[in-house]
Amino acid sequence: MNISQKSYTVKFSNKGNLKFPLYLILLILLILSFAAALGLGSSTVNFISFIKALLNGDTQNTDYRIIMFIRLPRALGALLSGAALAVSGVIIQAVLNNPMAAPNIIGVNSGAGLAAVLLITAFPTLIPLLPIAAFLGAISACLLIYAISYKTGAGKVTITLVGIAISSILNAAINLVKTLFPDSVFDADLFLIGGLSAVTVKKLYLPLILISIAIILSIFLAKDIDIITLGDETSYTLGMRVKSVKLMLLVLAAILAGSAVSFAGLLGFVGLLVPHIARRFVGTSHRRLIPISAAMGSILVLLCDLFGRTAAAPYEISVGIILSFIGGPFFIALIFLQRRKSYDRA
Repeated sequence: MNISQKSYTVKFSNKGNLKFPLYLILLILLILSFAAALGLGSSTVNFISFIKALLNGDTQNTDYRIIMFIRLPRALGALLSGAALAVSGVIIQAVLNNPMAAPNIIGVNSGAGLAAVLLITAFPTLIPLLPIAAFLGAISACLLIYAISYKTGAGKVTITLVGIAISSILNAAINLVKTLFPDSVFDADLFLIGGLSAVTVKKLYLPLILISIAIILSIFLAKDIDIITLGDETSYTLGMRVKSVKLMLLVLAAILAGSAVSFAGLLGFVGLLVPHIARRFVGTSHRRLIPISAAMGSILVLLCDLFGRTAAAPYEISVGIILSFIGGPFFIALIFLQRRKSYDRA
């Protein structure tokens, strides 16, 4: 699904020797992480009892209720949000040609969050449309950042700082709505930090569809994303309609980030951490980078949420707090690394 005026062939680093073992390892880790998320927690669960209750239709069984109504929705939410934010980060970094860009860094998450909070406050009967509202907020933030980068020709660090400023403004707007309408925004603190304790299966129906479609489309567009990373001038030379492709990619990134924010809140740093780690293993070919990042993102959020539920049991640490403790130092290290590269080029 390549949107271009003529065919092109460009080789990218893919480190293909690692491909099959890495896919297998990630699949095993994903299954184990998901199983651990179902089985571990502040209370002990008997899987045999759960399976018997499942087969017999005994919905009153304690183990059945814990897994089906609490842990399963939460594990599915972690899997979906991790994959969505990781792939959104891959796309945004490619479109802005900025390795420090991520949905939470440049304000995409905050844009989705503000739209979600406004919908909850002004139109509480339309809460089922929360993923749509979050998408509109996310795409607005995406387009704003892209317009600034395109019009000003600002450098990578400058665009990141602009994104941080916009994110701060949007977060301030969220807090203003929360202050003026404290009774309307239910679990606002959890939403702002990012957490999965309030996730239900019902909340995941629409996000599941949107995230699945967006990830599949991004894989089909992987070759176009590869070309975008070469820069606008080279992309035009190769016959690509750069503006159309970038707009489509930003829409996909916004769908992914907005869908995740709609049920998981403002989870941070997944879209920054995971793409960098994935590139270490599979290189820059987005045909491999996107599915690998999706798997790694799911594993990261599953394990962080599991740690938050078990480390201080019976108390719970929100997954958003844990991700911030991990992602914050990583972001600082990345800034120093980028500055060092700039000095080396000079």
